[in-house]
Amino acid sequence: MANTPRLGRGFIQDPHSLYRRLRLEAPVHRVRVWGGNYAWLVTRYTEARALLADARLSKNWDELVKFGNSGAHNSVLNSHMLQQDPPDHTRLRRLVTTAFTAGSVQKMRPDICRIADKLLDRVAESGAAGVVDLMQSYAVQLPLRVISELLGVPARDRDNFRTRVETLLTSIDPNELRATESALIDLLAEWIEQKRGHPADDLLSALVHASDVADRLSTDELLATAFLLVLAGYETTVNLIGNGVLALLRNPSQLATLRADLSLMPTAVEEFLRFESPLNTATTRFTTKSVRVGEVEIPAGQLVVVSLLAANHDDRRYDNPDRLDVTRRPNPHLAFGHGIHHCLGAPLARLEGEIAIGRLLTRFERITLDSGASLQYRNSTLMRGLTALPVWIS
Repeated sequence: MANTPRLGRGFIQDPHSLYRRLRLEAPVHRVRVWGGNYAWLVTRYTEARALLADARLSKNWDELVKFGNSGAHNSVLNSHMLQQDPPDHTRLRRLVTTAFTAGSVQKMRPDICRIADKLLDRVAESGAAGVVDLMQSYAVQLPLRVISELLGVPARDRDNFRTRVETLLTSIDPNELRATESALIDLLAEWIEQKRGHPADDLLSALVHASDVADRLSTDELLATAFLLVLAGYETTVNLIGNGVLALLRNPSQLATLRADLSLMPTAVEEFLRFESPLNTATTRFTTKSVRVGEVEIPAGQLVVVSLLAANHDDRRYDNPDRLDVTRRPNPHLAFGHGIHHCLGAPLARLEGEIAIGRLLTRFERITLDSGASLQYRNSTLMRGLTALPVWIS
């Protein structure tokens, strides 16, 4: 165990170095993760894709918590679909699927464009005075406004809601996180009661008034599902925008290619998702039966962590995987996972990324990194996102 890799702070800032070595040696390795636990880390594409869809790997929260896995501090918030196996997962997912189909999402394009343009007006004002942080002023703000409109967050509560969500995603203080979760639960519960008596044309109203009685969500399930939609529908897109812009700024030839032909934006978004995936790893699973991966037999009752980022840089699947290529096709990346837990909000995240980065490039002819800044990634082995992205714009 002395040579067992540990997924610590150095890994968070530069996971690629470790992933290159591990992929070369074998498809799976035993590593040390949160709380001193050990898990099997999968880094190659073929094995990662297979395990993401393997029914022998469970995400049932009641069992995962026995490993000391850290989810929300309030147990109510852990009863969402991402922590469930079929049939509960199937029932919960079916209730929200229609809101995230490609057709439903495309109807949101005008609203997302409006939100992006309004935020870019503020970015322009800030940029005229000096360096501007594109994470806090743009990448963080756009998805939060979109998810607020999708859920039907009352206008009077949006500033409070925004502050609470930002705290959840940035704080490392357990007491602050616990208090913030409680405050969010109170907000969500208040909105749910309002939607019961006064439904509107929004996703939260649709969940509250599910037409099939057998499918109706319990109060705890409603709270947990709304909580999941807030975080999953928000943080992934924040990281997609931030990581995508940084990738372009570090690869000026690709930035020039994209500026010359913005019709490439959907293809470019897929490459951003692959190149610096918004999620470093998929959420943790555990084996319910023994599973063979390469030459390793993983016994039942073991934690398994699939690295989406590592799989997306596997040279067995991609030519020149460490090169950004905004014209790359095909691009069957695993950034949104695979199998029954494939990200429900993928169409919305793609659209937001396309609009956010496309509008940014159209608005500003020149965007350059602040040369004096030291870029840092958030302290998370799950998410892959910048704390700040300081740039000069004109």
